[in-house]
Amino acid sequence: MKKILFATTALVATAGAASADIALSGSAEMGIVGGSRYGDVTQFHTDIDVTFTMTGEADNGLTFGAKVDLDENGAFANTTQGGETIFVAFGNAKLTMGDVDGAFDAAMQEVNIGGSIDDSETWHMGFNGNAGLDGSYDGQIAQFEYSFNSFTAYLSAEIDDTGTFDPVWGIGVRYSAELAGLDLGVGIGYQSGDQDFADATAVLASAAAGAATTFEGAVVAFGGVAARSDVWGISLDTTFNNGLQARLNYSAANYSDIAGLNDETETHWALGLGYSMNALTIGFNYGVYNDLFGIDDLQSKGYGLAVNYDLGGGLEAQLGYGHEDVELGGSDFSNDTFSLGVAMSF
Repeated sequence: MKKILFATTALVATAGAASADIALSGSAEMGIVGGSRYGDVTQFHTDIDVTFTMTGEADNGLTFGAKVDLDENGAFANTTQGGETIFVAFGNAKLTMGDVDGAFDAAMQEVNIGGSIDDSETWHMGFNGNAGLDGSYDGQIAQFEYSFNSFTAYLSAEIDDTGTFDPVWGIGVRYSAELAGLDLGVGIGYQSGDQDFADATAVLASAAAGAATTFEGAVVAFGGVAARSDVWGISLDTTFNNGLQARLNYSAANYSDIAGLNDETETHWALGLGYSMNALTIGFNYGVYNDLFGIDDLQSKGYGLAVNYDLGGGLEAQLGYGHEDVELGGSDFSNDTFSLGVAMSF
């Protein structure tokens, strides 16, 4: 994304001098969206995002900074961070807090390539954004990373502010290097914690609202809800010299039985393929969940397509499509979504 320098300020203190930079960037989208995700009604779509990025350096070489996303953030409450990150770093070590990925997500590579104005290509229930247990509590995460040679190691934690449940903690490592002319990446991550059952609460609320025909309603009718206790995963990704890209990931999550569910291990695998030539990028992804939510034989799968054409100057035409199939006894169903429009980067 192109950065525009907004202001540069020299800060002088009695202990010495420090410098700080403030940069302003933004993005916008407009187009049409439709499909069963939108009630089979084609609609207009617009979105705008403004981001302030602030960086500085102390006298001893310690760097620090913060980023505020005005599109995602509704308030600056210190326990409800959403769209803000704050960091301090020294050498190869960096500590970040706020709306940042946990160690599992940071180490893993998602399979989507390209994008669309409403993320249609990743909306389907075969896609896994590798969020792991992130968001189990208030979404305020502390992430520590350390880079050495071609490796980056991650540690993370998310705390239940009520003190009722144990923290969610994670560990991950990512290897990125060029081997035999290929850009190769390997990620391995693990997270564990006593969740606050936020997912389960959301499912029950949806069913109580009369969503009997939705996936959440079908899950409740089938036997209840459950919450993840830990998750681990591995991802592989590579870029070839001819513009081809390939990504593969696998993860497994263990569930705690809450309301009569089988204690099954949910597994997920996904594949992503992409091709870029000049201004054109095409990405396809496919994924499958087995024993979803720890429910025996509950399966969801789907695929997504993104086609992007770079018009130059920060303007890009984007097409997205997603389709999903969920198999739950007699409650099997399918959904799809599409979008077409332009994305702008400033």
